[in-house]
Amino acid sequence: MEVETERTKPAAAFMAFGTKGDVYPIAAIAAAFACDQILYDVVLITHSAHENLRCHLAEKHVSYLPISSPPVVPIHREHDSTEEPGSLEKIMFSAEHRQECCLAVEKIFGSGPSMEGDFILINFFALEGWSIAELFHVRCIVAAPYVVPYSAPSSFERQFEKELPLLYKYLQEAHNTKVCWKDVIHWMWPLFSEYWGSWRCDDLNLSPCPFTDPVTGLPTWHDRPPSPLLLYGFSKEIVECPDPVSSFEYGRSGQVCSELSRIVSSEHLYTKDEMCSAHVQLEYFLKTPVSMPPIFIGLSSIGRQVLSLIGSLATSLMHSQNLLYKNMRDSGSGYIPLDAAIRAVAAESPPYVTHKQFNDQCISLFNDRLFCFSG
Repeated sequence: MEVETERTKPAAAFMAFGTKGDVYPIAAIAAAFACDQILYDVVLITHSAHENLRCHLAEKHVSYLPISSPPVVPIHREHDSTEEPGSLEKIMFSAEHRQECCLAVEKIFGSGPSMEGDFILINFFALEGWSIAELFHVRCIVAAPYVVPYSAPSSFERQFEKELPLLYKYLQEAHNTKVCWKDVIHWMWPLFSEYWGSWRCDDLNLSPCPFTDPVTGLPTWHDRPPSPLLLYGFSKEIVECPDPVSSFEYGRSGQVCSELSRIVSSEHLYTKDEMCSAHVQLEYFLKTPVSMPPIFIGLSSIGRQVLSLIGSLATSLMHSQNLLYKNMRDSGSGYIPLDAAIRAVAAESPPYVTHKQFNDQCISLFNDRLFCFSG
């Protein structure tokens, strides 16, 4: 029988799910954190499909814990017309995925008491990490290279107030330094759905709703946790600071963005690998010295958001720092309307603005200040 040894170092678990564009930035942050905070045990929990990260993370002393679920749940063409497409499979998939996540976190934090400094950092596709952090009594932090990819239904607040009036009051009355309604409406609202509530109650023995007592169901009036730290990986030069995010946190977001641009270069996370010849223009863009670091690195998942912001991006670039938009096609998440919009911008720009079309994958816009790469 294995004897569990007591932990001597605080642990940092980075949990990220999704395609490369969702996971790689979190992996980069984990690597940077491990290099900077050598007294921590650092672990990345993600899909086994991202196994190629293992050796690179090991060089930075980051452990890798794979989860067998795929980055994208397949949708079957044939299904029972009386049943929602893939509903039974999704239920089974979710149950197995969540169980694996719990076991992975248990390996990290063990069954003993938490240590000061322990935390779990999640992306927006790893919301199970919030409840698991609550289960293990560790802090939960959220990081994302893009704006929240979803918004609450228009009826959400009305239904919430009707069904959970005391919890609604608890959140509305909270000081903005504590978890409050602005946090909920900005990104936390899915955590109050039946999708997460039944799992919290049945499998984790937590209350169905966060911030409520598991026995009485009443808000934890005596315990008002601080507003969750939310770090965005972009600058306010590109996207206006979301209302619930304090200026301090947004300032930190700018630092995270700058750090991301440094880390994902070949000299950091991929210390021994050079880019292939097909990506020579992207490599040149990344390595060319500039007076200011990139203010934005976009990855596959945010095609629709960048498309909606393409006009403001173009304006910002005429007066701001470098910007890199990297659209990872090989993950299957290329966004064709964005490619079309980029080419339209190139065609309609004034003659004094230089554009270069290197090949089908690479186009440089606005005098080499915006580089668009699909590959």
